[in-house]
Amino acid sequence: MMKLLILLVVVLGAVAIAQLARVYELTSRLRNKREEDISPADNRMNGRLMWLFLVAYFAFFAWLVMAYGDKMLPVAASEHGVETDQLMDFNWVILIIAFVLTNVLLFVFAGKYIHSTERRAMWQPHNNRLELIWTVVPAAVLAVIIIMGLNSWNRITGPAGPEAVQVELYAKQFDWTARYPGADGVLGATDFRLINGTNPLGIVTSGSIAQRMDELSVQIAEMDSVLANTIMADGKRDELSAQVERLRRTQARIINLRTVMELDIKEKGDASQYLHGADDIVTKDFYLPVRREAKVLIRSRDVIHSAYIPHLRSQMNAVPGITTTMKMVPTITTDSMRTHVMNDEAFDFVLLCNKICGASHYNMQMPLTVTNATDFDAWMAEQMKKPFEAPATPAAPAPAEPAAVDSAAAVSATAQASVLPN
Repeated sequence: MMKLLILLVVVLGAVAIAQLARVYELTSRLRNKREEDISPADNRMNGRLMWLFLVAYFAFFAWLVMAYGDKMLPVAASEHGVETDQLMDFNWVILIIAFVLTNVLLFVFAGKYIHSTERRAMWQPHNNRLELIWTVVPAAVLAVIIIMGLNSWNRITGPAGPEAVQVELYAKQFDWTARYPGADGVLGATDFRLINGTNPLGIVTSGSIAQRMDELSVQIAEMDSVLANTIMADGKRDELSAQVERLRRTQARIINLRTVMELDIKEKGDASQYLHGADDIVTKDFYLPVRREAKVLIRSRDVIHSAYIPHLRSQMNAVPGITTTMKMVPTITTDSMRTHVMNDEAFDFVLLCNKICGASHYNMQMPLTVTNATDFDAWMAEQMKKPFEAPATPAAPAPAEPAAVDSAAAVSATAQASVLPN
């Protein structure tokens, strides 16, 4: 009921305003006054209001800066974040200068040069000098901004040092998974055709290939059994047959992958990436050490996502079929952010998705813990106890076959045992 009353009030207000405008128009006609005719008194009043609005406008702007200045981005918690903030500050300086200059000129000119029948405005259709100034100056400013931005971008995406921590962030609707190299320090190869319930990233190993082939064989056998023993509509049969063919094609491609893996191992030996996946660490925890460079690899399973860590000023798209890379050096630990910077014991660095990737995009988050080197090494040591693929357990030795016994000797021994005293 209240909503209906509010709607009625709004409609009646609009009707009243329309009628007042109509009354004003009719009275103007009766006085033989055209709408475009403005009296000198109205002109002077409008000019003074322009001056007044200029003062009120900048007073309100200054109040916004003072009232909400602390609501801007918090302190940058990475080395490149400081550089990014400096670049943003440089842009803010340029924007504020342009903002103040253009608005002052706008209202000063509007207030000063009010209409007067005794003055005629100068009309200048073209001026090469002015055209050159307002083309070259913005172009030069933009060139400086672009060059500074490209330099920062090249440093963020450039090669990481040999001692950098390596971590892969794997995106899918609607969560993140982290992968760290195991004891060998190298991330293994991946292939999306190997993705299943126990291998969410598709890490390539002999075991994961064999497991996936077995799964596909079971699925194909089950579908073949259904096709052979079930009466169904032609459309449904065709659909199921197409699924079987797709699974067989996947099997053939995995066989090709296995061949490629074997040839690569034969050619490169221990340098082959296919030998380094078994000890990889796949986890839902995201840890980085403070004051140490980290190389972050970013992949996506399904659609375009974006790895975004606001406090570290880090953002990179996750594109299906492509591995994107960025590097960062965190400078503030999670504990320091909680106790000294944010004064919030519940604070966490958060990895977000910054691309609208579907219905649960808002919930695609992963906490990041930045810790000191000792704690990070301890965490890594604990994670290495849970590698992606546990090492194969050596087979127990087969029991030795009993030595052949001569039958006559066996009979003699039995007879002797039967006559021995108790």
